[in-house]
Amino acid sequence: MAKKDYYEVLGVIKSASSEEIKKAYRKLALKHHPDKNKNDKSAEAKFKEASEAYHVLSDKKRRSNYDQFGHAAFEGAGGRGGFSNFDFSGAFSDIFGSDIFDDFFEGFSGTRGRRRRSADFRGADLRYDLSISLEDAYNGKKQEINFSSSEKCGRCNGYGSEPGSKPVTCSVCGGQGSVRSSQGFFTIQQACPECSGSGEQISSPCEECRGIGKKQTKKKIFTSIPKGVDDGTRIRLSGKGEAGIKGGGNGDLYIFVSVRGHNIFKRSEENLFFEFPISLSDAALGTIVEVPTIDGGKAKVKIPAGTQNGKQFRLKGKGMPIMRNKDYGDLYIQAVTEVPVSLTKEQKNLLEKFKKLEDEKSNPIMKDFFEKAKRFWKN
Repeated sequence: MAKKDYYEVLGVIKSASSEEIKKAYRKLALKHHPDKNKNDKSAEAKFKEASEAYHVLSDKKRRSNYDQFGHAAFEGAGGRGGFSNFDFSGAFSDIFGSDIFDDFFEGFSGTRGRRRRSADFRGADLRYDLSISLEDAYNGKKQEINFSSSEKCGRCNGYGSEPGSKPVTCSVCGGQGSVRSSQGFFTIQQACPECSGSGEQISSPCEECRGIGKKQTKKKIFTSIPKGVDDGTRIRLSGKGEAGIKGGGNGDLYIFVSVRGHNIFKRSEENLFFEFPISLSDAALGTIVEVPTIDGGKAKVKIPAGTQNGKQFRLKGKGMPIMRNKDYGDLYIQAVTEVPVSLTKEQKNLLEKFKKLEDEKSNPIMKDFFEKAKRFWKN
């Protein structure tokens, strides 16, 4: 199969400048690099094809030969490159040399030398687990938080060097903050192991923090737990986490709230529920009952005559506050009819009289059910 024209491979015209050729290649290399296209043979082939084209067209002499003789300039025993057996591992550093190498990894990893350092030296985020009662979640509260964290060293201001001294350029990475290593076909760029990516080494460590730039301490802060907070809510306190070093900012403190179960109320988002026991006679005759509310007060509920077991009554606005809102949820009360177990002789006699009267009157719901049952048995 005939090879594609190198200018066509890079998508540039024959009179393209060196900068245009480099820009076109960088775009293709970012798109088809094997690290970004795992196990994609097609992408790998396109990456090699683009690298081959760039290798020729980026060099004035090779480009001149190609413009005169085409692919024939690099074929056969007298060829200059032997691209049928192109050694990518040997040419990789040439292809991705100097600034194009840095540009490639800037696009690929989102980091480049000193640009990433402020983020690298930011302090770690911390987590604090806070357990509160349902009443606290309803009312909100001012909460004291005690935890162990680090703070910036006051002597060196977090830079790790003794006052009056300055860091020196890292001898391993030459101040770049990163080192490169070849692994077969690929060249890997990673943070310098000696200076951890800062590009500097401390010549005279701070006497107080021994060059670390921060020290451990116990902290106590106060924060507001908002009304209506729910189980699993996360509250972020910006800048209250671990101290940063070498100019990096502090991390954040995240408070994870868990709301303990209640012995009366059950919660579902902004609504509250509970079961209220009523006697058989109250369910039959009707009554007015007082029920507890989450704010510590009471509410009167009318139980109408003939209330069935499981019937729910809604008290509007008696539920939980809705966060960042002035509204409240509702309170749902479910009637649970208690059937007497240990009857006195007098109670038993009264119920038997009631049963006799009930049979004579014949409950329409029961009558309908037994009519259906008779038809079922007959069939």
